[in-house]
Amino acid sequence: MPRSRPPYPPEFRRQMVELVRSGRTPEELAREFEPSAQAIRNWVRQADVDEG
Repeated sequence: MPRSRPPYPPEFRRQMVELVRSGRTPEELAREFEPSAQAIRNWVRQADVDEG
């Protein structure tokens, strides 16, 4: 089954991670932007792993 939309660009993901780290909640960002709160939480978790 094909994806409904192309993946989000890395720069957009980095912006979401930075917004969460600055105090915004994934749920708040999910309402304002398109990705789900769970996707944003996953990006933050992956960024934490990548950065050690």
